[in-house]
Amino acid sequence: MQGVCFASWASRIPTFKALMNLNDAELGSILFALPAGQIMTMFFSAKLTTHFGSKKMLQATAPMYAIALTFLALATTGWQLAAFLVLFGITGNLCNIALNTQGVAGENYYGKPIMSSFHGAWSIGNLTGALIALGLVNLKLGMYTHFWIIAAISLTNVAFNAKKLLNYNKPDTLAEKTKFFTMPQGILVLLGLIAFCSMATEGTMFDWSAIYFEDVVKLPHNRAIIGYASFMFMMASGRFLGVYLIGKFGRKNLLQISGAIISIGMALAVIFPNIFVAIIGFMLIGLGVSSIVPMVYSIAGNNKKVPAGKAITMVSSIGYFAFLFGPPLIGYISQLSSLRYSFGIISVFGLLITFVITKIKEIN
Repeated sequence: MQGVCFASWASRIPTFKALMNLNDAELGSILFALPAGQIMTMFFSAKLTTHFGSKKMLQATAPMYAIALTFLALATTGWQLAAFLVLFGITGNLCNIALNTQGVAGENYYGKPIMSSFHGAWSIGNLTGALIALGLVNLKLGMYTHFWIIAAISLTNVAFNAKKLLNYNKPDTLAEKTKFFTMPQGILVLLGLIAFCSMATEGTMFDWSAIYFEDVVKLPHNRAIIGYASFMFMMASGRFLGVYLIGKFGRKNLLQISGAIISIGMALAVIFPNIFVAIIGFMLIGLGVSSIVPMVYSIAGNNKKVPAGKAITMVSSIGYFAFLFGPPLIGYISQLSSLRYSFGIISVFGLLITFVITKIKEIN
């Protein structure tokens, strides 16, 4: 449901832009608010998850995230929208940290590397939310009604399923003695750098893939979504294949392969910007990023030196800076040169992932 909620907001960005008469620069500035809210939680999300346990945190934050979605529809000015986006980001990341900590508990409970499947469910939710939005927009349903329909479905889901969450993540009394916020060190810094590279690529695809297909590949506006759809389809598929791929290649090898696939896919789309090659390139990018963040969170959460919730927060906090700076940076570089050139720079992130993995010895 988190994926459905996020896609519901993202699908309505053009509506907000039109209603508020925003230009691209104004909209870009407002969009900073969402990852800013997410990053703000780095100072307390781990402590809360460690103190209360991931089950209780999810029971509290999942409904808050759904309700925060409805607040967005109340915004009538850019400042109001930015303020509500900060709230949406805060509740979303609190929920996200608890979800991933619960995912680590699930891996330990079942004894299988299933984190990628959980992230695959988010990707399916994202696609589902986009399709629901498409239908409701064509029915000319207002945003407030749209968001409340999604919130009602989400709240119902929480009411029926929250009690079934694992109690595996008990409050950690040892972790209670640690500092409220701790800077990541050692392997967590390297894992955070990998997450940064992957999430910068994801953020670029979320925000710019349709524009790339319209401006560079030269598809008409009503077909430009093909690029985003092909990326999301392979991202979801790759995540559900994650358990099999980890078993076949191992986490370290799969991370290296994934980084290489990102670079190859981006290079294809940049060097040969025709529809067929670009679609293949975007699909490769989706496959490449699909398992990176789930694996990184799983490795961090199973770190023996730091509690799972705190370790995941440290890594995700570094990664979320990519969402804050990555997509806007693409726009600035594109303004100075071209969108095609800025996408080419993103291919370097894939190579960086492959390189950083060679420096980590603790991954099996």
